[in-house]
Amino acid sequence: MSNTQTRKADHLRICLEEDVQFRRNSSGFERYRFQHCCLPDLDYDEIDLSTSCLGKSLGAPLLISSMTGGTAQAKQINQRLAVAAQTYGLAMGVGSQRIAIEKPEVADTFAVRSLAPDILLFANLGAVQLNYTYGLAECQRAVDLLEADALILHLNPLQECIQPQGDRNFRGLLTKITDLCGKLPVPVLAKEVGNGISVQMAKQLVEAGVSAIDVAGAGGTSWAKVESERTTDARQRQLGHTFADWGLPTTECLVAIRSLYPDLPLIASGGLRNGLDAAKAIALGADLVGFALPFLRAASESPAAVDDLIQLLYAELTTALFCTGNATPAALRAAAVLQKLA
Repeated sequence: MSNTQTRKADHLRICLEEDVQFRRNSSGFERYRFQHCCLPDLDYDEIDLSTSCLGKSLGAPLLISSMTGGTAQAKQINQRLAVAAQTYGLAMGVGSQRIAIEKPEVADTFAVRSLAPDILLFANLGAVQLNYTYGLAECQRAVDLLEADALILHLNPLQECIQPQGDRNFRGLLTKITDLCGKLPVPVLAKEVGNGISVQMAKQLVEAGVSAIDVAGAGGTSWAKVESERTTDARQRQLGHTFADWGLPTTECLVAIRSLYPDLPLIASGGLRNGLDAAKAIALGADLVGFALPFLRAASESPAAVDDLIQLLYAELTTALFCTGNATPAALRAAAVLQKLA
């Protein structure tokens, strides 16, 4: 395998086998509690989880977050997730497609459109690559490879600091993102990888032309920890441990950005682990809620495990709607039924 393929294989193994979760910095969802409705004027069976985002209809406001590609194991995972996304009408992203641009023979490990012709599908490249020879042509190639509806530009300065030979020149990227947003024929989304997007940075990104933001806050998988597990350099390993809990909690990012942009398509990811977390994120203003590690674990096990996970998320989200007296995610978002604990 190439160095990039080896890195992707390492990422999968480490996320599945090692403890790389945040410990002292949570996503923040535990600080909120729903107001219970003991007499909902609803029929549980009539609760409707369907929604829409970026012009696409979805069966539920759930996103299978960007994770992987580039290896045989990653291909199997992406295919299992794509089949499930098509079955349930979920949105889906893939991992960074840089390896597919540079090594076309592994492009099929990402290409899932034939298995999921109707889903909202996100291509994915690192924004920093715009400083390393990438431009409109490479971004268009990533979109075309996937037949994607939009392109995610992921922002990962901390990960690049810990990663051996990381790409750390972020100077002038906002100008290049602005140029790309003006030329790429599909929407561009900005997404962190688990350290959060502040309201100040969100403002700059929206002004640059991004169509949606995935806050991807702290509280879930720590990529500083993941990269520290990969490196054999003692200094880089310690650096990863020092910054293992660095970042802005998902809920803080979500609340701040939604207050500034009431109508911006907004995705909440980073540390969500169940449908109750999803319901809280929707009540705080999220249009979609993204899950990565739970889907990665399920897809690594079997298609049946992915199906079981989705059905559980549906049941948890539906129960939260029912027990707060709301028939749809939109109604939940509009209702003042979420309380922040002192």
